[in-house]
Amino acid sequence: MKTGVIGASGYSGGELLRLLSRHPEFELSYIAAGSQAGSSVISVHPQLFDLGDVAFQATEVSLMNDCQILFFALPHGESSKLISQVKDSVKIVDLGADYRLSSADSWHEYYGGTHAGTWIYGLPEIPGQSAKISAASRVANPGCYATAIALAAAPAISYGCIDPTDIVVVASSGTTGAGRKAAINLSASEVMGSLSSYKFGGVHQHTPEIEETLGLLTKGKVIVSFTPVLAPMSRGILATTTAKLKTQISSSEVHDLYSKFYSGSPFVTVLPLGAMPATSAVIGSNSVSIQVAIDTHSQRLVVSSAIDNLGKGAASQAIQNANLMCGFEETTGISVTGLGA
Repeated sequence: MKTGVIGASGYSGGELLRLLSRHPEFELSYIAAGSQAGSSVISVHPQLFDLGDVAFQATEVSLMNDCQILFFALPHGESSKLISQVKDSVKIVDLGADYRLSSADSWHEYYGGTHAGTWIYGLPEIPGQSAKISAASRVANPGCYATAIALAAAPAISYGCIDPTDIVVVASSGTTGAGRKAAINLSASEVMGSLSSYKFGGVHQHTPEIEETLGLLTKGKVIVSFTPVLAPMSRGILATTTAKLKTQISSSEVHDLYSKFYSGSPFVTVLPLGAMPATSAVIGSNSVSIQVAIDTHSQRLVVSSAIDNLGKGAASQAIQNANLMCGFEETTGISVTGLGA
């Protein structure tokens, strides 16, 4: 299928190019990066040797309409400016936030500006979503934090184990989560050897996305208190999600519930009891690594989850969604195996 990547010069765009260049069904035919048009791909992504003689093209709707499927990897609020001009026959996965939220009020509060609308939410591991994605021509790819956190809490909410109005999360992400931009606080000398919270006090834009996603699993209200942390690494997310228990349950019992819930999900691994998720184990993959425990002192469920923010948190998840949309095997062209240390 003729495939285009819009916003290909960013970190997520580069990861899309890496994966799509080896995908057996998607043929890279249009690589757009407005700010880098005319520059060689390897001048920005030196790891992409396969694309050594390819240059970024200008962002033009006419070239988008020559494709059969497009991946938009633009900053939030930018893709919707172009998508209205793309033919309905072209399938689209948007890695930005423009079409993730169903609530216009939440969009205004956390992003500002005009709410573009709502597409099918592309988290296949949530019950019922895989079939919706397969039938869709436009899919909103989830946020990276939202993926790690929603998958950590989903089984417990589905089985009614926890109070969905008392979910607390602290999650650390590598610097690529902030995008490819020059900023003093993201420079190596500022980040290395240091941890710092940001968007502190419940204001991170993924908060309503997490609540809406988990709300698909319960008819009641979902409330998430989320604190993000900038970690001294380039990529990866480690999230610790806790919630007040509604029922008496042991660590081994909740482990069994999580294992059952994800038994049909090729990219989610519930680790053996005692093993802990590590970001290094999932880098370069579409994997989610999960461990669970019951804190008997506070009567809270504790879930640790790890993903690659550029993989399952962005590019490889977008390809997972595209595979479903196009009728290919869900796992085509993406890996459950991480690179390791």
